[in-house]
Amino acid sequence: MIIDGLQKLTLLDFPGKIACTVFTHGCNYRCPFCHNASLVISQNDEHISEEEVLSFLEKRKGLLDGVAITGGEPTLQKNLKDFIIKVRDMGYLVKLDTNGSNPEKLKELTDEGLLDYVAVDIKSSPEKYPLLTGVKDFDFTPIKQTVELLKQGNVDYEFRTTVVNPLHEAEDFEKIAELLGGCRRYFLQQFVDSGDIISDGLSAYDRETMERFKNIAESTISCVELRGV
Repeated sequence: MIIDGLQKLTLLDFPGKIACTVFTHGCNYRCPFCHNASLVISQNDEHISEEEVLSFLEKRKGLLDGVAITGGEPTLQKNLKDFIIKVRDMGYLVKLDTNGSNPEKLKELTDEGLLDYVAVDIKSSPEKYPLLTGVKDFDFTPIKQTVELLKQGNVDYEFRTTVVNPLHEAEDFEKIAELLGGCRRYFLQQFVDSGDIISDGLSAYDRETMERFKNIAESTISCVELRGV
């Protein structure tokens, strides 16, 4: 597995747990607001070895509860399953962040009980996915399959949208609410310019606008929260 980074301690990335975060390399999207752009587009060959990460985790037994695996897009990694098994064998819980484009891999991992929490980034309304992912002929079917897989499954999960001005509008959240209706929880995350994004000219909406989008999503989703506002 190609690992580009390791955040040794986080209280935010794995809800209710003390965890570390593993950043995997590469992504099949080119979202203009991606806050880890260097992981997506960089050709840097300097990576952290899997052995180094596992050694770190071995030394932190009893201090950390879990490992959050993010990216990039982790499901692109050929050895993701093997890595998760090694992490779980150490006694750690595992959270996976994904863009939802690989429901087959997600189903395999959830069916085998290898995940404790899944966070799926819903980029926008289905019609805007080509714009927000940089994929011209976007097939939204895998996203729908991922949504239904989690809604009907037993693994704890969340859906979330990073809300970006001017890329998101009220109509987008009406359509997202239709897609996610009845889901367990949905977060609207305020955009933050990390200094490592793909495009310029993007900004955060104010709290009033975020609250308005939240109210729209609550039409079909019982638990909607703002994050980072």
